[in-house]
Amino acid sequence: MTRTLRFGLIGTGYWAATVHAHGIAAHPQTELVGVWGRDPAKAETVAAQYGAQPFEDVDELIGAVEAVAFAVPPDLQAELAVRAGEAGRWLLLEKPLALAVEAAERVVQAARAPTVVFFTRRFDPGLRAWFGTEVDGHGWDGGSAALLASIFEPGNPFGESEWRRSQGALWDVGPHALALLLPTLGAVEQVAAVRGRGDEVHLALRHATGAASSVMLSLTAPAQMTEVRFWGSDGVARMPVDVDVAAAYAGAIDALLAGDTRFGAGFALDVVRVLAAADEQLDDAVHPEAKVSRGP
Repeated sequence: MTRTLRFGLIGTGYWAATVHAHGIAAHPQTELVGVWGRDPAKAETVAAQYGAQPFEDVDELIGAVEAVAFAVPPDLQAELAVRAGEAGRWLLLEKPLALAVEAAERVVQAARAPTVVFFTRRFDPGLRAWFGTEVDGHGWDGGSAALLASIFEPGNPFGESEWRRSQGALWDVGPHALALLLPTLGAVEQVAAVRGRGDEVHLALRHATGAASSVMLSLTAPAQMTEVRFWGSDGVARMPVDVDVAAAYAGAIDALLAGDTRFGAGFALDVVRVLAAADEQLDDAVHPEAKVSRGP
């Protein structure tokens, strides 16, 4: 008999309702049991839309389910994920895992069950197939990722996010870029970071394999661009642009159910370490090269 995993959702915003709630309700092996949010009225609305129960107390929600999905700002996610992790719940998390290395470490240490972080493109079926056939197993000397967007235009729901306005592209789309590069090129040993116009950030990365890569990020770009490339003796591999978010979310749930934690909290902690090292330089007028802290 196929097991159905009982989920609670923490979050009530656009992404929570249209991706997380919808994805959990649509998956044949998961059930959306309850919803909690900082705005009780929004929790009632999202819960009613998907036949779930609104909760006024987040710990009651955690106690009523087997798994918890998160779609809240990173600082709140890190706090509540520790509580859910210590309670033994399976965790389906958002990126970035946290906004500080110490907070991300606490999430990893608290986890008692499988964790998956929704690095969207890493779970898209078409892109997973592309990585499997065109990238994995080849010898690459380097790579690059450019993720440019303009989200602060009227009507864009992501532009209403206060944490995105304060943290910018480095912490919003930076995790996506690193999730596409690190599994192929290896862990980051050194990072150099500089600012461009607006919230534009450029990173130069040195990987443990000896490869190097570059990352360009912006949420305030005049034009949108998504471009990821790898190069080496086998030529150049260019990642397809299209992504199916609903299929990717189903893939993330599949990974959680299978206990596949390659893109779990541990990997997300490595991403936070790189972002934190870059952010430290961006706060320094001289922008010296900085070493990326590594765990024990």
